[in-house]
Amino acid sequence: MVSRRAFIGLKRALEQAENVKSRGIIAGLEPYTGSWTDNEIRHLLRRTTFGVKQAHLESLRGLSASQAVDIILMEHAAPPAPINNYNGYMYQENGEDKVAQDTEIALGADWTKAKFDLEVEFWRNMSLKGWWMRNMLEQKPSIQEKMIFFWHNHIPIQMIEVYNARLSYPYLLTLRANALGNVKKLIKDVTISPAMLFYLNGTYNEKWDPDENYARELQELFCIGKGPESKFTEDDVKAAARILTGWKADWDKPDNVYFNATAHDEKDKQFSAFYGNKIIKGQSGQTGKNELDELITMLFDNNETALFICRKLYRFFVYAQIDAATETDIIKPLAAILRQNSYNIKPVLEKLLKSQHFFDNLNRACMIKTPLDFALGLCREFDVKFPSPTDYKYGFIASNYMYWWMEGMQLGLGDPPNVAGWPAWYQKPQLDRAWITTATISKRAQNSDMLVFWGYGLDDKHLSSIDELAFTKSLSNASDVNSLINEVVLRIFPFSIDNAVKQHLKSLLLYNQTNEQYWTNAWKDYLQNPTDEMKINNVRWRLRPFYQYLMQMDEYQLI
Repeated sequence: MVSRRAFIGLKRALEQAENVKSRGIIAGLEPYTGSWTDNEIRHLLRRTTFGVKQAHLESLRGLSASQAVDIILMEHAAPPAPINNYNGYMYQENGEDKVAQDTEIALGADWTKAKFDLEVEFWRNMSLKGWWMRNMLEQKPSIQEKMIFFWHNHIPIQMIEVYNARLSYPYLLTLRANALGNVKKLIKDVTISPAMLFYLNGTYNEKWDPDENYARELQELFCIGKGPESKFTEDDVKAAARILTGWKADWDKPDNVYFNATAHDEKDKQFSAFYGNKIIKGQSGQTGKNELDELITMLFDNNETALFICRKLYRFFVYAQIDAATETDIIKPLAAILRQNSYNIKPVLEKLLKSQHFFDNLNRACMIKTPLDFALGLCREFDVKFPSPTDYKYGFIASNYMYWWMEGMQLGLGDPPNVAGWPAWYQKPQLDRAWITTATISKRAQNSDMLVFWGYGLDDKHLSSIDELAFTKSLSNASDVNSLINEVVLRIFPFSIDNAVKQHLKSLLLYNQTNEQYWTNAWKDYLQNPTDEMKINNVRWRLRPFYQYLMQMDEYQLI
């Protein structure tokens, strides 16, 4: 387990970093011109994907930093829809054995157009979350999957509250379609997505009983924010709510979002001086739906929206704290780029990721890994094999294991704690330190232990686990104990480690012997006798504690 001393040391180091009023970074948004080694490539991949796959690193080696970022910013086609992989799943309820059974949708069939069925809705939701996690596990060397999660945290729903996976699935498709596109379009599309209309009561917002829930969050959490210059008023919330009256979603038909003109407030809507005393003229009939476009335009015409979004991007991809110099030299120029490009997000990401600031040494290994970066990244770094999509039973079991482990680390995918998303990106002073508690650090250790010693699954024939032998074989010189340690450290840590720690790691591989040939001989004996159980176990029971120790080090929690 991670020691209490290591845990406290990690917390103290991060607290000290936060207490520095100025981080002393002078690098700005000028193009990066420094070295382009595996260290820089790994930093780019760690921040823009979930973990560093060795094949992705190698694919970027021959490129320049600018060319590599161009690859990272490429978009890829949406995967096939999630399927029924839960039929036959055995579980317990109130001490009674039960079996999941979708009577409408056959095993292996697409459930996204099926009728709502309360008896299987929980399993469809778990199928959807498993589908989402597999997309992350199988991602290309592209920022796309991380941007989908970024937007989910920024404009979230809680799938457990919506409790209709047929509505949550199109919400995820909306995030995917707009992940690297236009923010104005994304906000509008999510505003009238069926999941959001039910989640924040938009479908119940009518002129005779206005519901201010979504109108408030649209300004406070999705566009303007709560900064010192965010001075919208309660009357602005009420006026926005009146504009949004009449939009409806159909619980039984996810594709049927419509505008009910009868329920729409046709009177003029007056906004405060914060919005330039804007008046949005009331419109009647079906033209009333056009007021939404005017509302979105008004919100994005306000400079606070661009600043707010750029701060969120910075905290997600660079560093949790924003000092005065960063606000002036990074946030404000990025916000100007966002506005100049009509709120298309890709030019902003391109400028940031190609900058000296992004690659500055002080911006590396300075954030706590999210549970996604920890659990998914671990699987991708060690090339953990998962059941194929057609291996329904064991694929569903493996994704359930992964989901519940991450939920125990306080990130239940699809279910943020509230409409503000996860506290790690907004709750000061903790911010990303919120991921590390005495409870969650233990969960991380238990999760990595499970993957080292057992795996996600029910029996030894269908496990998703770290293959320590295959991973070690992939190293350039695994027979040399020093080379092995140095290469593994380089692959999985964002910086090197003390020689004293390396000596301890060496002792695990040498069984506390002093002669380094002891490991060399054991490894070569295994390679020459790959089916000999005695030879296999002679290296396996050294490698497993070795990898276990590495993943429980505080350095492995950083990104």
